[in-house]
Formats: sequence, structure tokens, C-alpha cells
Amino acid sequence: MVILLSLLLVVGFFVLRLLGNGTTAVIPPRQQCRATAQGVDATVSLEQAGNAAIIVAESVRRSLPPRAASIALATALQESGLRNIDYGDRDSIGLFQQRPSQGWGTVEDIMDPWYSAGRFYQALVKIPSWDTGSINDVAQKVQRSGVPDGYRKHETRARVLASALTGHSAAAVSCIDRQTGPGSLSQTERVLREGFTGSVRISTEGTSLALESTDEVALWSAVQIAMFTTESAGIVNVRVGEQTWANDTKRFAEWKVSPAPSSQQAVITVRS
Repeated sequence: MVILLSLLLVVGFFVLRLLGNGTTAVIPPRQQCRATAQGVDATVSLEQAGNAAIIVAESVRRSLPPRAASIALATALQESGLRNIDYGDRDSIGLFQQRPSQGWGTVEDIMDPWYSAGRFYQALVKIPSWDTGSINDVAQKVQRSGVPDGYRKHETRARVLASALTGHSAAAVSCIDRQTGPGSLSQTERVLREGFTGSVRISTEGTSLALESTDEVALWSAVQIAMFTTESAGIVNVRVGEQTWANDTKRFAEWKVSPAPSSQQAVITVRS
């Protein structure tokens, strides 16, 4: 108790000193990504964002509706905190805490986010009325969890993330990335090529990735999924039609309108 009080007094002294000097003490925001839909925000860490990008890209690859991504994201948020962990209850592992002993695949398979997401969707679409039933109840039928109502608290957050990452909410993503090393487009390009075969044309040149599509929803989906890979990519600028975004290390940057080539094109630039 004495040690705690001493620490509080020290902290209080420095706060008062800052205020006395007319300086405002500001705690920098952590690195994270945010999606916004219908006035509701959903934030995730950069690690979680990268996993969400793969989960949603796999649903796009399978031509599933956004609801599938909502269910998958709610499930992963509950089961693993949207992290690809190699431990869990009994032999449960991965994003969805799938068990090798229950036929979900080998340990190596399940620790691959693409595989685990694909296996989840395979099981999901076999559930009667999966596309109309309660997200919590459908997820429980897939997972058969010991906490049957655990997915319910993640429903709103999962819907917001899915709406943005499937392109149904445009200019809806922003990230705070304070990394300083050179960026890399390799993971971003892989995610987009896996998810958008045929619907979005992808090309890279130097530190820029160009996207083109006649489907505006698909284009926004690809762009915002790409932004969620910023932990590995280091994305600093994005342009979609007349909308532009630039990474800000201190806050969530807003999308802005500025002259641009075509609403069917996008350019994503990473740190050099």
C-alpha cells in the first residue's frame, strides 16, 4: 500500500508540473485499425486486422455474402481474440480454436489462417438457415462451444468490420501505424490475389500497388482489406477515385476528396 501511494504521488507530481507549465500531457494512441459503418466504430490491433483481412478475403474468394464474414469474425473474436494462437482448451488451436482430434485438420493446417477460415466457411454453409439465423446461434452450431452465448457480444463489432472489409461501407477504414522500416507489398498482394481473382485487376510497381475494377464494391473491399494488412505492408497513402487517405501516426486520419484519375481505380503506396 505504501509503495502504491508513493507511485501515485510521483505520477501526480509530474502531471501537475506539466499542467503548471501550460503543457498538455497526451498519451499517444496505440497502433490499430478502425472500421466505421452506420455511425458505429470497431477497432482492432494491427495483428487482429491482418487476420480479419484474411478471414474476409476468404469469404470474398468463395463468393459468400457479407453475413458469412460477420459470423466468421464474431467467432474468431470470441474463440481467439482474432489472433492465430497455437494453444487453447485441450487441443484447440488457431483463429477459430479448431481441434485436430475433431477432424478439423492437422496442426499445421489449422495454424494456416487461410485453411482455418476456409474450413470454417465449409462448415458454416452446411448449417440450415445460416444466412438468416442469429449470428450467435449459427456460430454455436458450427463450433459447439462450452459457452453457447459467447458470440453474441461480438455481433455488432463483427458486422461493422464485415461491412467495411466487404466494400459495402466505402471510405470506412483508417489505421494508425507508427512503424518506420521499409514496407512490403508481398502479403498484401497475396491476400488480394487470393480473394479477388477475376474481379479486381492487380499490378505492382516499386512501392505502389494499383487496383482496377468496374465493380465499385469489390474495389472498396480490396482497398480496405489491403489497409488491414498494414502491419506487414506499412501503408502510407491510398487513393480511390476522388477519395484519398494518408497515414497519421497520432490519430485516425480521415478520408479526403481530391482530384484523381478514375473511380474504377485505386493506388496503394507503402513506406519506402
